[in-house]
Amino acid sequence: MDNELIEEPAAEPRGVRPLMIVVSAPSGAGKSTLCNRLVAEFPNVAYSVSCTTREPRGEERDGEDYFFLSKKEFKERIKNGEFLEYAKVHGNFYGTLEDTVLYAMEEGRHVLLDIDVQGAEQIRGSLGRLDPRNPIRRGFVDIFISPPSMEELERRLRGRGTDSDAVIKKRLKNAREEMEHAARYSCQIVNDDLDTAYEELTKAIRAALGE
Repeated sequence: MDNELIEEPAAEPRGVRPLMIVVSAPSGAGKSTLCNRLVAEFPNVAYSVSCTTREPRGEERDGEDYFFLSKKEFKERIKNGEFLEYAKVHGNFYGTLEDTVLYAMEEGRHVLLDIDVQGAEQIRGSLGRLDPRNPIRRGFVDIFISPPSMEELERRLRGRGTDSDAVIKKRLKNAREEMEHAARYSCQIVNDDLDTAYEELTKAIRAALGE
């Protein structure tokens, strides 16, 4: 596959428009595999570094794995409208700062956000308050990855061998709810075959770049 079209992007003055690529999918649809492959093959595509109020784990480093904030600072940033999206999960806050994404895009990088449908909806709401010339608003593209069927999704989840029956049933219930949001995304990909889905993912990015 020719990857020169999205490799080594120029800065905006040379005409390249960096993208903020939002990807969502139910658990088990293959989103992480596809996103990791994209980042591995295209050096100019990088995951956004999120903020969190939880403590670092293992060898996690501030500014690389997450930006570790106190709950007080996180709430202050919420109050100031600095997040494109945020959520509270298991007692801790997680969120994506507008400045973090903007800085990466101004450096000429495409920013990849692997987030759920609620986070994607928050980002769509945030776009409305941004200037039309803002790189985030100009470069926004959202992609939803679906499994070929609920039966196949259940097979994949059970094939992992890591979740209890109760957890799998909960994931399937959540998947049905998440897939109701698929029509909100500008691009929808069915991951029946991983290589085919990956090709469709790169095509969607090239289309967003106008290539």
